Amino acid sequence: MKEYNVTNSVLDMVGNTPMIEITKINTGKCRLFVKLENQNPGGSIKDRIGLSMITIAEQEGKLKPGDTIIEATAGNTGLGLALIAKMKNYKLKLVIPDKMSQEKINHLRALGVEVIITRSDVIKGHPEYYQDLAQQIAKDTGAYYINQFENPANPLAHETTTGPEIWKQMNKDVDAVVVGVGSSGTLTGLTHFFKKVSDKTEFVLADPNGSILADYVNKGIIRSDSGSWLVEGIGEDFIPSIADFSLTKKAYSISDKESFDAVYELLNKEGILAGSSSGTLLSAAIKYCQEQTEPKRVVTLVCDSGNKYLSKMYNNYWLQDNGLENKKVHNDLRDFAQRNIEDKAIIYAQPSDTLLTVYKKMKLYDISQLPILKNNKAVGIIDDSDLLKAYIEGYTNKTPVSQIMAKNLVTIAYTASYEQLLDILNEGYVAILEGDAGLFVGLVTKIDILTKINNNRIVQA
Repeated sequence: MKEYNVTNSVLDMVGNTPMIEITKINTGKCRLFVKLENQNPGGSIKDRIGLSMITIAEQEGKLKPGDTIIEATAGNTGLGLALIAKMKNYKLKLVIPDKMSQEKINHLRALGVEVIITRSDVIKGHPEYYQDLAQQIAKDTGAYYINQFENPANPLAHETTTGPEIWKQMNKDVDAVVVGVGSSGTLTGLTHFFKKVSDKTEFVLADPNGSILADYVNKGIIRSDSGSWLVEGIGEDFIPSIADFSLTKKAYSISDKESFDAVYELLNKEGILAGSSSGTLLSAAIKYCQEQTEPKRVVTLVCDSGNKYLSKMYNNYWLQDNGLENKKVHNDLRDFAQRNIEDKAIIYAQPSDTLLTVYKKMKLYDISQLPILKNNKAVGIIDDSDLLKAYIEGYTNKTPVSQIMAKNLVTIAYTASYEQLLDILNEGYVAILEGDAGLFVGLVTKIDILTKINNNRIVQA
């Protein structure tokens, strides 16, 4: 019988990820190498610890067929566990903070995971903090709390697989490794490995602005005033009990914008679609490399794939909503419109479009109202309540939107004052911005104003 060079299980594909050198980004005197952990079958470095923690729990008799596993996760650990649990026929419950991307949530649910979403604005010790909630659910239900933050099988995965792979791929010559810390498994495992094989290798921490870990490394202090950040998977408001910072000589605090700028640069210059935490690591690695006065061989990680963040950091409107995209400033009311005609970003309908067409556009773009344009002028507006009312009254999917759209529009020149805009919104109307000859420019809602306030970017026109 003919033999084929094939793998019998995705579990056999965890690890042995490739290494690539960064050649099109300025790294100063250093050579920067990136280990592509997004090439794991589940799409992230956390496949390694998912396999390690479940396998060792089985060996220790903590898991048996049909058991339920519960974990607190900010993202990829959950996906790694979900893949391994599915292959090994375990049930899985995950408690996740509410900032996780929708792509990750959809992926988890597709794998049959019970997803419990909790608050991201509370600290450890609060009953709704994701780790505390997961522990309580495990206590109440008898599920096995796998607890990546205290589980020695987490760093062991990196000590026995990731570290040796890096060492071999780099021909046993590594000056520095740049990592981030969530559970601290990657840092701790790599530290344990490199302590045994290399006296010269130092570790550099890449930490999101708002996390307490950079100050802990650089200043030896543990802050109690952690902030918030948009990057997923790394940064903490406490020191994980398994953390080993003994080889970590320097830490960089990286802003969300720096992280997202870095992943865009990585994609556009090197062709690598990376996740948000990878941007933090890359930004810190570049800073470190550019500061060096002697050539060094530096390694960092692409922790996961950017396809999990297409609705967030790879979405221009999400970046705008979070004040992270450099949008053209007009110094007039156009600055309040999330989408405007100038950017060719307006989602609109024409009077002849059917109700079904309107509904599909609202659904596709996750919006609740549409302007109706004819010859680039606003002739009506329709929202979801109008659609619902139309269906209740017996209108069909084929009914032209012109028959039910609101025609009494409240318009305002985009050159008008901010106070005039607020007057319209306070009356409960949507403000339709008009330009020369009454041409439609954009529309402004209360949520648009709130977005600007939230981002401290209000322009007093």
